[in-house]
Amino acid sequence: MNAATHNSPDVIIVGGGPAGMMCALLLARAGVSVTVLEKHGDFLRDFRGDTVHPSTMEALHELGLLEKFLQRPHEKVASAQIRIAGIDYTIGDLSHLNVAAPFIAMMPQWEFLDFLRDEAEKYPGFTLAMEAEATGFIEEDGRIAGVTMADGRQLRPRLLTLMCDGRGSLVRKRKLLPLCQIGAPMDVFWFHLPKAPHNGEALRGAIDTGRMIVLIDRRTYWQAAFLIPKGSADEVRAKGVGWIKAQVQAAFPELDLGGQGGGGQGGGGQGSGGQGGLSSLDDLFLLRVSLDRLEEWCRPGLLAIGDAAHAMSPIGGIGINLAIQDAVAAANILATPLAQGRNVDDMLHLVQERRLFPTRVIQRGQKAAQDTIIGAVLSGRPITRAPWPVRLLGAVPLLRRIPGRIIGLGVRRESVQSPNAFGAD
Repeated sequence: MNAATHNSPDVIIVGGGPAGMMCALLLARAGVSVTVLEKHGDFLRDFRGDTVHPSTMEALHELGLLEKFLQRPHEKVASAQIRIAGIDYTIGDLSHLNVAAPFIAMMPQWEFLDFLRDEAEKYPGFTLAMEAEATGFIEEDGRIAGVTMADGRQLRPRLLTLMCDGRGSLVRKRKLLPLCQIGAPMDVFWFHLPKAPHNGEALRGAIDTGRMIVLIDRRTYWQAAFLIPKGSADEVRAKGVGWIKAQVQAAFPELDLGGQGGGGQGGGGQGSGGQGGLSSLDDLFLLRVSLDRLEEWCRPGLLAIGDAAHAMSPIGGIGINLAIQDAVAAANILATPLAQGRNVDDMLHLVQERRLFPTRVIQRGQKAAQDTIIGAVLSGRPITRAPWPVRLLGAVPLLRRIPGRIIGLGVRRESVQSPNAFGAD
């Protein structure tokens, strides 16, 4: 797979996250030879996006893979609840959606990625290279001809380099494509808190003056998101883990968050499984929130999709599913010509044209939520009652279907149209 050998794949995908693995599966299924470069040695990293929405599961259903996918460990969420100024509201309902899986599957991302890898490995054109970090680009005559690796190798695909390496993408680090910053007023500390092993509400949020917290029920532990003002991580750390736990307890006084201590894994391992908890600053995982998008997603020989093209706020857990929709659209547009060995440089812009509208719509919604709710909360402005739209959703169950549809299916949902070169699924 070195430079200019006959074994060079048609496509090199940089990044083995949701967008990269889904696109690799679809391209390999279409008869394209594809190599995924993943810089880590495994997928076992905690505190990644793990909300698999109905739009993603509908794509799996179209591939004949949904039933098998749902055999993986997961929790089902069909509604969203939030507590504002001490009052609980239900603000979203997905149960009415006319899809095969009208709920959110809360599944650790490593399970999702393992599943996509296992399915992609059934096709002869798929290769996954772990501990393979791309560090630069090969540019020839104005075209991206491949990538340079940390070990000094040069890898050259025959047709396309696809960047799916997240918000820290090499295209961003090297300023290969212009970036539009939208901004975010917050960062997020993720951590675990112990709990009794039983099923619960799966997803709970609480907003009060100066405080915003989300708890995800993982059966044997709570996965907690503690929102903080942008750039205030050191200040929050200085207050100590006791202060953070007290904030959670104040937001959810009915919960027994005492549990046992013990060192968590911070965010580096295969989850703590709830066996530890928040006992030291090492157990805090900081997510520096970004909201931005590339102004151009492609240039000759290269295309960026997913978080590499548009970093999303964690609001709504939509980022992973927007990335999956990008992957489906990219495969729909490019799989057939790639399988035919055609140069697709003049088609790459079609992927951005297809996916830019939903990206803009979702980012505008996230920006509005940041400005009107999150920014106000973290500024310390008194929160005495919920905004009127929240109160309306809480009072009129039928209206909850609107945010449920937006969260569950997104905007401009993609349907799998890329071919299967190996017969029926």
